[in-house]
Amino acid sequence: PSTAASIAQKFKAENVAVAVGIATPTAQALANKIKDRPVIFCAVTDPVDAGLVASLDKGEKFITGTSDMTPVKAQIEFLNRIKPIKTLGHVYASGEANAVRLAAIAREICAAKGIKFVETTVSNSSEVKQAVQTIAGRVDGIYLSNDNVVFSALSAVTSVAMKHKIPVMSADPSSAETNDVLAAWGFDYYKMGKVTGELVAKILKGTKPEDIPTVFMTDPSDVDILINLDVAKKLGLTIPDDIIKTANKIISDGKLTN
Repeated sequence: PSTAASIAQKFKAENVAVAVGIATPTAQALANKIKDRPVIFCAVTDPVDAGLVASLDKGEKFITGTSDMTPVKAQIEFLNRIKPIKTLGHVYASGEANAVRLAAIAREICAAKGIKFVETTVSNSSEVKQAVQTIAGRVDGIYLSNDNVVFSALSAVTSVAMKHKIPVMSADPSSAETNDVLAAWGFDYYKMGKVTGELVAKILKGTKPEDIPTVFMTDPSDVDILINLDVAKKLGLTIPDDIIKTANKIISDGKLTN
């Protein structure tokens, strides 16, 4: 976070026309320092909760952007259809506002579905492996939401999970391509970058940030669903055909097919 603050300070000194912050901590650092020109957030899960905007329906005088609020309910239901879950494990970073918010949503969804929710927090990526080990014996599935700290240690999560024969459902399809994740459902962040770039262009042409509500990536073409048939096989799970049909990325025999 201190680096983000110093970059924000530098941007301010350089009198940039627009500052773009990717992910919650970076966007917060820019918004805290730059008060007199547009700050555009990108891939911020809950911009209201993060204190960037007061409402999702309109921007602030100098702040608007794109959200990657992830479909937590759909993701948990997706995992539950492949393997009915009695106890769901969740590892998240206590210092990331987006991760804390998503944990609260996952907790509510599990309560409503009668799934026991076992959560554990980490403060940095070096704690992730230990955190997964502490819950591995008590859960029959692991759910990972948008969480930069946990995703940077994803291989630690999947190595422990595979040892305990636990399926992992992730909100990040890109990192799932190279790790033993059973299924992943998330956004195409490349497209989110394009949408954010279009917002910046609009603002540079004179649209006021306050007239732009938070943009959500709701189009089916903005979403990627990945299924790893090799992991399913190792876990002894059969994935229903109708679920396979929803995926646009499939890993089988070590190969990724789009």
